[in-house]
Amino acid sequence: MIIGVVNTHREAVISLKVRGPQGREEELEAVVDTGFNGWLSLPPALIAMLGLPFRRRGRAQLADGSDSLFDIYEGAVMWDGQLRRTAIDEADTDPLVGMSLMYGYDLGMQIEVGGSVILNQRLQQKPMA
Repeated sequence: MIIGVVNTHREAVISLKVRGPQGREEELEAVVDTGFNGWLSLPPALIAMLGLPFRRRGRAQLADGSDSLFDIYEGAVMWDGQLRRTAIDEADTDPLVGMSLMYGYDLGMQIEVGGSVILNQRLQQKPMA
């Protein structure tokens, strides 16, 4: 089970540890984003600090209908007590947890400041695409 909280900005956030290939780790808060179908997004400075290896370019259509090109890296995330290899999209925003990382989990939230955010495993994990 993964437990987070609704913050004062009315964002559902959870704590994550992200690890680079040389074992460098960073603990961070990430916003749960059900409109993001990727795995995890991190800002460029954090990707560089962790030394994440580049894998490919990606393209996405944003909510406003515009297209966005971005780089995709590979890292590892401590997820529900297990280290998972994860695709990480570069985005100049706060870290976001996407639907691919949450796949196979039930998401429950108390939508109020300080409310709980709970992810419970339900299905077998989807392998990294």
